[in-house]
Amino acid sequence: MQTFNFLQEHILENDAVRLNPLHHQDIDKLLHFSEQQHDLWKYSLQPANGLENLKTYIDFALSGRKEETSYPFIVFDKRTQQIAGSTRFYDFQKNHNTVQLGYTWYGKEFQGTGLNKQCKLLLLEFAFEKLGVERVEFRADAKNQRSIAAMKSIGCTVEGILRNNCAAPNGRRDSIVLSILKDEWFGGIKETLKSKIEKERNISPR
Repeated sequence: MQTFNFLQEHILENDAVRLNPLHHQDIDKLLHFSEQQHDLWKYSLQPANGLENLKTYIDFALSGRKEETSYPFIVFDKRTQQIAGSTRFYDFQKNHNTVQLGYTWYGKEFQGTGLNKQCKLLLLEFAFEKLGVERVEFRADAKNQRSIAAMKSIGCTVEGILRNNCAAPNGRRDSIVLSILKDEWFGGIKETLKSKIEKERNISPR
């Protein structure tokens, strides 16, 4: 993995979406999701429903950046000119040249719009083509079929289930593990993802 400057303000964007580094002051931009769409965090290990949970969520995300283990973003949808949610790189493993991508959520009105694929394209391009990682890993609650389908749709390979592997707000959970490898990204996944984005763009209502 190339040297990653956690202090730098990394902004990732294309004509559909902009990913800005998350900061404490962004709490006001996300609060309406936190207060009005509690089920966004049904499967999350760290729910952000309600003001106090959102504060804890952002504090944890930014502490990871300070510790150089994660880099959180806030998502801006250029189509609607609105903040749409959040996502992050985490569990940077310099020795192994790998990173995980997750803690991703979008408001209900942004789900199914193609926004997720646009975000993942930017993040995966950055991971494989700027940082030069060998592997990007994804994890989710094994019961979260919507999230699993979204990860498969961008080209992830299912590796298996970690049974009862971590504590969850309501007990423990099984976690599904998926990944994309660098050779797979350059070997066709990138172009397939771009084709899917273009197809969705062409059939979406104007």
